[in-house]
Amino acid sequence: MGLRGSSLTSLLLICVTLWSEPNSALFGHANRRPNIVMVLTDDLDVLMGGLNPLSKTKKLVGDAGMTFTNAFVASPLCCPSRASILTGKYPHNHHVVNNTLEGNCSSRAWQKSEEPHAFPALLKAYGGYQTFFAGKYLNQYGRADAGGVQHVPPGWSYWFALEKNSKYYNYTMSVNGKAQKHGADYSRDYLTDVLNKHWLIRQAKTPMTNSSIQFLDEAFRKRWQTLLSVDDLVEKIVKKLEVQGELDNTYIFFTSDNGYHTGQFSLPLDKRQLYEFDIKVPLMVRGPNIKPNQTSQMLVANIDLGPTILDIAGYNVNKTQMDGMSFLPIMVRALPNGWRSDLLVEYEGEGSEVSDPACPLLGPGVSECFPDCVCEDSYNNTYACVRTVAPSADLQYCEFDDNEVFVEVYNVTADPYQLTNIAKTIDQEVLEKMNHRLMMLQSCSGQTCRTPGVHDPRSIRTFSSDEGNLETKQFGKFCAKSLSDRFQSSSDHFINVLLKIIHKI
Repeated sequence: MGLRGSSLTSLLLICVTLWSEPNSALFGHANRRPNIVMVLTDDLDVLMGGLNPLSKTKKLVGDAGMTFTNAFVASPLCCPSRASILTGKYPHNHHVVNNTLEGNCSSRAWQKSEEPHAFPALLKAYGGYQTFFAGKYLNQYGRADAGGVQHVPPGWSYWFALEKNSKYYNYTMSVNGKAQKHGADYSRDYLTDVLNKHWLIRQAKTPMTNSSIQFLDEAFRKRWQTLLSVDDLVEKIVKKLEVQGELDNTYIFFTSDNGYHTGQFSLPLDKRQLYEFDIKVPLMVRGPNIKPNQTSQMLVANIDLGPTILDIAGYNVNKTQMDGMSFLPIMVRALPNGWRSDLLVEYEGEGSEVSDPACPLLGPGVSECFPDCVCEDSYNNTYACVRTVAPSADLQYCEFDDNEVFVEVYNVTADPYQLTNIAKTIDQEVLEKMNHRLMMLQSCSGQTCRTPGVHDPRSIRTFSSDEGNLETKQFGKFCAKSLSDRFQSSSDHFINVLLKIIHKI
């Protein structure tokens, strides 16, 4: 198959669970429980039109089932987000804070404390599921000081994982714990009362240089070219399941580990920021008892994927320490009572201990400074947010852990591009309520995270902003309990292995 182009970003994870005999009373007793497939893309946005190239995926998964329009990640970075998917936990509970080994990304501590309780391990140990994994796992997976490629996380029957943050050409992968090398055949200080964005946004060069604009335009084109290969792969999975007579008994999830930006707020290209373009992700699901052409505005998060998959398999999610909630009831029947109206987003910034020689004026403490020495991250880019979606409130409240104790608040309904920080123009009591809810979520664990912060329409406070032509909105009390064909050959390899396993089972 000919090349469609190269890409800078998109990687692919296929996570498949295939049914065999259950061996625990924790699971249901249905004679034929469903297969479950998850396709997890890397850095796929919603707000920049990331789904536009995925016409086949939208038809075969989204149109055939349910599309969630308010799906968010617990952290806008690969390793913390993927850890949340696997464990069903917020970062403050699984303790993966960034993409480094020191940040607990695939560390021995992670392997010992969290991997045995991740949803694949529960499916295999208690439910008799055969499980298959291929693609990117965690960014530091395969390092010698973290067990090397010989380490296969518990719960995987078939393991085809890329070493570290590999590209989909000239790569090494772990095939059931053995290294396998694949070739390189790739054809060729400002006063804080007048500031409304954290300093990383303020330091970006505006307007961007022509060279940066050209660089980002090319990156954007390559991302879309990559997504055509992802689209082809999803089509292959659906068609093979149909041929095998398994499609009607299979749930297929399509989502991403985080969003992305290419030039927004003059930041070049990366993720890590608190804004919608980095924390909002696509989520489409098809499967048994899910009616086609459905759209849900319910607030869901990547911490809900594990609990939902376990629920589909018949596992009692209350037996786990997961923070997330199963959204299976949303997909197959009437809306559940007491569903959440807010969730937590957390990030711990990364910075270099030494100055970058290419950007000597910046000093230490920053990272990802390209192009034109515009930095995407720093030690004090550490924040926590409450994202609220309710009938009378579509809000984001964020606090930074820095010397400024910087706060950003956005009325996303009136200001969808988050241009105007209204933190200094709204009622102080409202800020205190938001701060209180944030502290509650940052200290929650397990069931206390699953108890939703319910928006109480009987207690409404009005606030408005004179800036940005914001409309008056309401905020209520919360319940206190509350890759191009650049990787085509390797993706073909993964899908071929997967299909052989499906055929064998």
